[in-house]
Amino acid sequence: MTYLISRTLARATRIPKPARRRTWTKLSPLLRLLILTQFAFNIGFYAVLPFLAQHLGTAIGMAGWMVGFVLGLRTFSQQGLFVVGGWLVDRYGVRPIVLTGCTLRIAGFAWLGYAETTWAVIGAVLSIGFAAALFSPAVESEVARQAMITEQEGHGPRTRVLALFTVAGQAGAFVGPLLGGLLLAVDFRIACLAGATVFVFVLAGHAWLMPQHIPGRTPTRERGGVRAMLRNRRFLALCCAYGAYLLAYNQLYLSLPDEVERAAGSQTPLSWLFALSSLLVVFAQLPVTRGIGDRLDLRRSMAIGLLLVAAGFAVVAAARPADWTGVAGLLPAAGYVVLLTLGQMLVVPAARAWVPDLAENGRLGLYTGALSSVSGLIVLIGSSATGFLFDLGLPTAVPWLLLAAVPALAVALLPRSPGEARVAGAAPGEPAPPR
Repeated sequence: MTYLISRTLARATRIPKPARRRTWTKLSPLLRLLILTQFAFNIGFYAVLPFLAQHLGTAIGMAGWMVGFVLGLRTFSQQGLFVVGGWLVDRYGVRPIVLTGCTLRIAGFAWLGYAETTWAVIGAVLSIGFAAALFSPAVESEVARQAMITEQEGHGPRTRVLALFTVAGQAGAFVGPLLGGLLLAVDFRIACLAGATVFVFVLAGHAWLMPQHIPGRTPTRERGGVRAMLRNRRFLALCCAYGAYLLAYNQLYLSLPDEVERAAGSQTPLSWLFALSSLLVVFAQLPVTRGIGDRLDLRRSMAIGLLLVAAGFAVVAAARPADWTGVAGLLPAAGYVVLLTLGQMLVVPAARAWVPDLAENGRLGLYTGALSSVSGLIVLIGSSATGFLFDLGLPTAVPWLLLAAVPALAVALLPRSPGEARVAGAAPGEPAPPR
């Protein structure tokens, strides 16, 4: 496995930078707007969220289980309602949903900055989460559709456009924590207001540049399919396995801040660990996806990814009895971030690529939204349990070992094989959804 990962990471050096620039110059103004929007979204978001757990525990005085519940609630209000956001985009179009989502995110960040009670914090994080459930499906679905149009016009494969979209998002995730770390030295409220300001600019940009009606985008009013989806055991198994990954990923915001605080005595190194994760994805996501895709099927890709995530938790568990501090104490946290990110690069593309093979014809949107909704529910329940786990006063390694067991056991939940390669959601003569 080490050999496979090292070979795929080495291929990153062979990605031609000029081709990346040529792809950008061939993009339509709308695509450029959407890709830059993803960059801005993540700057505003990650300037605040990585520091939320510490703020809730110290400034607000919440118990560990409540901090976990609030963070899980934020994830569920976003992931859990993706299916609603996608349905609204299909029905009303991209522009109104993006503008509504940005407005709600601005209000949520401003509210969070001034929230001093538990219920005020809950209201703010619900606004922040539901805002993303609106604008993220709108932007992502339109980028995918525009990428197919670009491919049909002979400007290269759609994967180039989607890769640029991913890089833009991760670049924003790199800049955001650095900005938040600087502002946090002043006040958490300043960081929240800075995040809100970013979305003010995004809102203004879309109000000015986003077309009222995007050519080729027509409303859809599909019904039914929920009962069949709930009877689809292979799809539900994939949802549970993906939910286990998402719960593990959510520990970047719940468990990692406490570990960094213990080792370094402050939250300052947290920004650099988030930057490390983002840079790994920016430079290694495409070669890892291509390399693993050439060698392994979807199930094996997800299995290896989940085991890497489990190994990240095990690294921290193995180091905790030594109770290292300072620079040495940050090494297990850095190892956890690296392994979690490598696992993320395998799990997320494989899971998203697997959904069309499990979905009914014409129901790809429903199944894609349900994947986020089910996994968001798992995070909501699991994050509360995780916060309670850390409050029990167990030996320091035990909670991390139990967290390692979650993605490891999720491997057994994966469907046995991807089955027949079948693309759902494309009528005869229409382009298939991007994989």
